[in-house]
Amino acid sequence: MFNKILIANRGEIACRVIRTAHRLGIRCVAIYSEADANAMHVAMADEAVCVGPAPSKDSYLKMDTILEVAKQTGAQAIHPGYGFLSENAPFVQKCQDAGIVFIGPPASAIEAMGSKSAAKRIMEEANVPLVPGYHGEDQDPALLKRHSDEMGYPVLLKATAGGGGKGMRVVWAADEFDSALDAAKREAMNGFADDTMLVEKYLTKPRHVEIQVFCDKHGNSVYLAERDCSVQRRHQKVVEEAPAPGMSDELRKAMGEAAVRAAEAIGYEGAGTVEFLLDEDGSFYFMEMNTRLQVEHPVTELITGQDLVEWQLKAASGQTLPLSQDDVQINGHAVEVRIYAEDPDNDFLPATGKLEYLRTPEENRYVRVDTGVREGDEVSIYYDPMIAKLIVWDENRDRAMQRMSQALAEYRIAGMKTNTHFLKRLIDNTAFRAAELDTGFIEKHEEDLFSAALGNNRGGSHSANPLALAALYTLLKQGQQRQTEAVHSHDTTSPWHQFNGWRLNEEPALAVRFKVDDEEKSVQVNWLNQGYRLSIDGHIVIADGKLEDDVLKASFNGHNRNAFVAELAGHITVFTDQGAFECQWLHPDLDNHEFEEEGGSLTAPMNGSIVAVLVAAGQKVTKGTSLVIMEAMKMEHTITASSDGTVTEIFYQAGDLVEGGADLLAFEAEEA
Repeated sequence: MFNKILIANRGEIACRVIRTAHRLGIRCVAIYSEADANAMHVAMADEAVCVGPAPSKDSYLKMDTILEVAKQTGAQAIHPGYGFLSENAPFVQKCQDAGIVFIGPPASAIEAMGSKSAAKRIMEEANVPLVPGYHGEDQDPALLKRHSDEMGYPVLLKATAGGGGKGMRVVWAADEFDSALDAAKREAMNGFADDTMLVEKYLTKPRHVEIQVFCDKHGNSVYLAERDCSVQRRHQKVVEEAPAPGMSDELRKAMGEAAVRAAEAIGYEGAGTVEFLLDEDGSFYFMEMNTRLQVEHPVTELITGQDLVEWQLKAASGQTLPLSQDDVQINGHAVEVRIYAEDPDNDFLPATGKLEYLRTPEENRYVRVDTGVREGDEVSIYYDPMIAKLIVWDENRDRAMQRMSQALAEYRIAGMKTNTHFLKRLIDNTAFRAAELDTGFIEKHEEDLFSAALGNNRGGSHSANPLALAALYTLLKQGQQRQTEAVHSHDTTSPWHQFNGWRLNEEPALAVRFKVDDEEKSVQVNWLNQGYRLSIDGHIVIADGKLEDDVLKASFNGHNRNAFVAELAGHITVFTDQGAFECQWLHPDLDNHEFEEEGGSLTAPMNGSIVAVLVAAGQKVTKGTSLVIMEAMKMEHTITASSDGTVTEIFYQAGDLVEGGADLLAFEAEEA
């Protein structure tokens, strides 16, 4: 076994490899770009070396620089993770020439699978089922169209050097072919500098099922069950699970043996994944082979009880595979989702920024979080915006999905757009729970999956209205701040340090306003002897609670419940088991007592004296204009206009003493 390895990657997968290597007593060298100087994988490694500026081409893709670091640090092998240099045959050759082990397949295997058309020919010779299509070198558009016409539409145009959905187009009819081919070729040339295309029969309701294979240097090969990755967006996986729902032992054996034949046909070594399209009638067809460890490998680990990174290290160091095919056992069901900084409601547009608030579910034998970031880290514009992988296991699929739903509710991120709410709606979707899966699942269920989150729809009972939780949070938070101010001022009896909405001869009241989406919402608050009466859209909620850090322990109409609250610059996110509710607090400075009055006057919040009257009778003012300055206990307080309007009468002048609750002036608000 190796004593020291270099990890030529970053983020989640670098951290993942380090954990297993350290468990095996292997020292790790990390590389990092200038943007990743404080990254999690750098902190975890035994050594770390900067390899260049932030752009990948100037750092994580600098082959010669990375090899030089490996030599200088005495690393015996390089683990490429996935992405970057993991499927780069020239880099593998450079490692071999330098006497450094590449933890992965030989360059010849990567080259064989690097071209989709060449791979198809190899698979055909290895008796691996193929989707009907044309994979030849003649790229005459007329020839490609003739093959498409003969197969019958729809057909799929695919760049032979492509990946990640680039250079792909579905053609539904003959009259769409020419424009689709032009678009696919342009995209392929821009993405891969190669516009060679293949054309295949397009299956309308296929599932994407892939087989995990492993080979060692001694001719041993096994498959470790399958993963269903059918739920995708833009040809990229969203949910992965193992084993595949509805998979029979016979079909698993047939697909597994075909995958092993595919690996053996190219002299494979290490971890690989053979991807198939599984049709409704049980027919399966080779799609491609990924010559590396897959992002979704943890679900295979959880159902087999094996550490695939450990297998990689053992195979690369010349050891035989830990298990034979007969020894591979499947236990339970595992599901993985990828937590991304992205906006699902805006075509999954990637997001960037700082992870100001990050809370993850507790890890245990059922829940696993693979991540490379911590609270306070940046999601950079330079790299993939994946924050983490959330993986769960349980005894069967139903229980695993329920556990995933709960874990997603406990995954709390505020301050940037993420896909956690979308993922929870997906996992809770009735059709998904019923395993009605195919690669068009998201498009078919778009209306259910992309509807607004529960809270922002004001769904559920009014006693569970997340706006009420937000209002209660602001009241309790303000009360805490007043208590802190009282302690710091050494004058705990000052009325300015009380936050109770007090009025002379009236029930204490105010209004708390929020912006929800593009709509302004107001919560009328009345203080009670114990707690508050909250009025939301005419519905009354009797509320009380306690705020402990970010945990809101609320009681609504006698029903106790807990929520978590993140507040960032007046933007409040309330997390419940139903999802997250976001709003903007329009009065984060309630300590200035900017009360909204139902009547036409503004009152003194407590006993004091008038310092100055800043307006005159008949004067028109705008919302937020300072009207009167009061003083009590040697502290000044400014009363401001709660809306646009006109001051119609002034009842006090500078120097006058007033009692709390007294009308200071009359005010006519403008009609909306």
